[in-house]
Amino acid sequence: MLNITFLDLSASMGLVATVVLTFNFLLGMMISTTYKKHKYWKSLPQQIKQINVYNLHNWTAYVALLLVLLHPLFLLFDKTTKFKLIDIFFPINAPTQKVFVALGTLSMFALLIVIVTTQKVIREKMSFGTWKNIHLISYATATLFVVHGIVMDPLLKNRPVDIFDAEKVVSELCLIVLIMASYIRYKFHTKIKNV
Repeated sequence: MLNITFLDLSASMGLVATVVLTFNFLLGMMISTTYKKHKYWKSLPQQIKQINVYNLHNWTAYVALLLVLLHPLFLLFDKTTKFKLIDIFFPINAPTQKVFVALGTLSMFALLIVIVTTQKVIREKMSFGTWKNIHLISYATATLFVVHGIVMDPLLKNRPVDIFDAEKVVSELCLIVLIMASYIRYKFHTKIKNV
């Protein structure tokens, strides 16, 4: 019989959140470029071109936020983890891997800031430059969250990182995608700036 613990659910939520955040990050990069003018976009099937990338980007952000919030909350229900609510928001006294837990906490706060400041009622009170600078936090958010996923022991037993563990490979692939996409986005930005 399959025995799924709250710790397993927490790890799964974190892993799915990593994939969703990576996808959301890529959508955000698309939106920040002139992707609709690109020959690759124009060559895609009509069904794909009809997708509202902006709405998809927003919804994946909300799904990612939900998963990010559920990820540590499941730890509270697992008696073996000894995590308390305060450890999630202020991991100074977290029962294990304080620094790595802090990476996850920082990324959770950064994601909250990015999403809250994107809400229309708040965004309208900011200049575009201020909003954009806050939104650039997403680069650090994605990196922190993925690194958190790579270095955390899913069993919370302070075991060394096994880079070939399937869960770690997913996070590592997300990190590679994020780095490559950031490089491509940077090259696009410098090309546009120099034109």
